[in-house]
Amino acid sequence: MKQLNLQKFQNSLRNKFLKFGVKMIAPDTIYFSKDTKIGKNVTIEPYVVIGSKVKIGNGVNIKSFSHLENCKIESKVEVGPYARIRPGAILKEGSKVGNFVEIKKSIVGKKSKVNHLTYIGDTLIGKSVNVGAGTITCNYDGIKKSRTKIKDNVFVGSNSSLVAPITLEKNSTVGAGSVITRNVGRKSLALTRSQQLEVKNYKRKSK
Repeated sequence: MKQLNLQKFQNSLRNKFLKFGVKMIAPDTIYFSKDTKIGKNVTIEPYVVIGSKVKIGNGVNIKSFSHLENCKIESKVEVGPYARIRPGAILKEGSKVGNFVEIKKSIVGKKSKVNHLTYIGDTLIGKSVNVGAGTITCNYDGIKKSRTKIKDNVFVGSNSSLVAPITLEKNSTVGAGSVITRNVGRKSLALTRSQQLEVKNYKRKSK
């Protein structure tokens, strides 16, 4: 009986949002909370779970297999697929959070992109920032959480680790594969990478 009541409750929420103009692909696979708030011209793809305290603005596209809870999604934002938006996350207008990205207690600024395989925690991201694939904000040292600040127009190369507390100033660049432990100045390139070695005519060991 409890399962049947839950199904009826979900169906009532789906029907409510369909009447409000929310476009759902496979509505039976989408789950809402009683306090979910959704704006106009929103599209939600299959297998999306929306937990409590989620507010979604206008023109938002939430792609398949994404999970949202206690967060705010402003207008014209794209989320997913396979994104996890955790409590305290705010995605500003025109931002994009892509596949296998986790955002926790952070702000992603207007028109900023966090597209692939990335963890952003306790972070303030400014406008028009690009965060490359595989980037991690190292926000926990085992005792306390520290904050990362990424200011406007910063480019973070793929597979970078940003060790908090740290600030990347406006228009700075982080080279791919870097571990950044100190603040990066405005319009600067920060790069930590070992020199590549090459052994000529190398022969592999044979069995």
